[in-house]
Amino acid sequence: MGDYTVHFTTDPLDHILAGNLAYQKRTTACDPNAFTLLAQGQAPEILWIGCADSRIPETTVCHCKPGEIFVHRNIANTVHADDLNAASVVEYAVTHLKVNRVVVCGHTKCGGANAALSDADLGTTLNTWLHPVRELRRQNKVELEELPNDDARSARVAELNVQQSIDVLKQHPAIKRAIAERGLSLHGLIYDIGAGQLKILEEAGGRKADSLRCLTKGA
Repeated sequence: MGDYTVHFTTDPLDHILAGNLAYQKRTTACDPNAFTLLAQGQAPEILWIGCADSRIPETTVCHCKPGEIFVHRNIANTVHADDLNAASVVEYAVTHLKVNRVVVCGHTKCGGANAALSDADLGTTLNTWLHPVRELRRQNKVELEELPNDDARSARVAELNVQQSIDVLKQHPAIKRAIAERGLSLHGLIYDIGAGQLKILEEAGGRKADSLRCLTKGA
């Protein structure tokens, strides 16, 4: 076997380039046809809408391979009804790739959820982006105030945000059509960074989620 060790450098760009070379060599050694097959196209089963947080790379935490998950990530995994970026990803994944499941995954220790606990000025763009999440905080003020600390409140806001994003997605024409025609399902998940584990919050649509549920329960 060859040496696929990543030699750390002080430059972060050099580090990721070295890591890519090690990945390419290791993957080719295990399966000489891996990249040839990937170049022929993709047929992912899942559209994953997640947070841009660097601690939650979906293929890593789900132990998946390239080509298995179609991905859209942004600050606080938020889906806005007027967000053309997210809407185009959804339309492509659902209509053209014909994914069978759409996942919205939030997480604990989320910077966006933390920021939504107050109205502190974050700058024009972030203030606008997080406005719907801050509205969730205001709408659920009584429930949140009963929680013991900001960590618990932030975690609850993250859950509420996932549920709200699922509600927005249910109104997307491509998703409504796919639910009716072929049983597409939507799933809200939360990733516990401190435990490294996913849990299911919400399921909607026509497809059963038994296998997904088993995975998130560690069965």
